[in-house]
Amino acid sequence: MDWSDVILLVLVAAILVLYLRLMRQNRHLRQMADEANRLRREAEATEQRNCQLKQEMTSNIAHELKTPVSSIRGYLEILLSDRPVDDDRRRHFLQRSYQQTLRLSDLIQDVSVINKLEESADLFPRTAVDARQVADEVVADLSDRAAAAGIAIHNRLPAMPLQGNAELLYSVFRNLVENSIAYAGHGADIVLETYKESPGHYFIHYYDTGCGVPDEYLARLFDRFVRIGEGRSRADGGTGLGLSIVKHAVLFHHGEIYAKNRPEGGLEFFFSFEKQ
Repeated sequence: MDWSDVILLVLVAAILVLYLRLMRQNRHLRQMADEANRLRREAEATEQRNCQLKQEMTSNIAHELKTPVSSIRGYLEILLSDRPVDDDRRRHFLQRSYQQTLRLSDLIQDVSVINKLEESADLFPRTAVDARQVADEVVADLSDRAAAAGIAIHNRLPAMPLQGNAELLYSVFRNLVENSIAYAGHGADIVLETYKESPGHYFIHYYDTGCGVPDEYLARLFDRFVRIGEGRSRADGGTGLGLSIVKHAVLFHHGEIYAKNRPEGGLEFFFSFEKQ
């Protein structure tokens, strides 16, 4: 083999190596392009879903505002009309109007909390707080309402120091207890306890001994404005956002939550809070 053959072989080998490198680069570029397209499609789908959720939220809020606003308007029209209204009826209309304004205030507050959690969660400060003490506050604040409903609250939580937001922790316990007071039924018990602890999390078991909810609603229990029966939340004065706030507040504390019906009767929640 002379030098010309050697040079030819070297050139062929170099061209082959270059070709293989170009093929690998092209394959890598195609993979990068496919990944970019996938991310773009996911971003578009997420944006579309967010727009849909905001539209649903706006529609639901408008629907929820309609009833109290219409009620207040009707009462005021009667009071401002020339028709005679005795003192008892006047007082009744004013009381009903006041109750509807409280409902509007609660709805606005709950919507504000959810929007803030979804869009600006970092605005909620984290400080040293004991979740047990927060639960004690909720039990004290709702003790009269619970007693009136014939419900006993048993707070068996141990001390649970963590870095969190006291306002959101309060919302978790208060909304759960209020939900049980409203729907568990007379004579039910409410229990708060821990079922395990890890180096990074507390794990909490909350349950009542009431009637539970239909199984088909469990998967949607934390959705906004979900009604477990026609008009149920409105009749009891709720905004339909309480359990949605619970879920968002748990996620804020880097925890998880799920619910199920107890075999013995009632509804139970399992959730966690990160310690740090």
